[in-house]
Amino acid sequence: MSAVVELVPALPDDEEFLYRVYAGTRAEELAVVPWDEAQTEAFLRAQFDAQDRWYREHYVGATYEIVRIDGEAAGRLYLHRGETEIRIVDIALLPEHRGNGIGTALLRALLDEASASGKRVTIHVERFNRALRLYERLGFSVAEDKGVYLFLTT
Repeated sequence: MSAVVELVPALPDDEEFLYRVYAGTRAEELAVVPWDEAQTEAFLRAQFDAQDRWYREHYVGATYEIVRIDGEAAGRLYLHRGETEIRIVDIALLPEHRGNGIGTALLRALLDEASASGKRVTIHVERFNRALRLYERLGFSVAEDKGVYLFLTT
């Protein structure tokens, strides 16, 4: 039996979960920083809040959804659907849910939606993000090198 994956709107009560997802995306990077737990937590909270404000300011009208796997909150998917593109603002799963095909399934569904509506799918990805190989495998290519980030499109 395969997992049931669903997307549900993120609500204000989901903020702590969304923070955990964000923190999970930074764990490997911060493991080498000589901070204690309180310093790391303060940094992550400030970065999470700043990211959320930036997304909401620059992607007005975006959807903010929780990825559920078999009813359990497992990640987040933020999308901005424009006239010519579907921008993946953010896609992230908790570490324990990575590598089992969920991200691939979510991306394929977006690619199908974009194809049906005549749009492209775009995303900014950090140059050393492990998911870059997945995006390339699914047909994304580099449209612009922005230094730390690559702008990918289908």
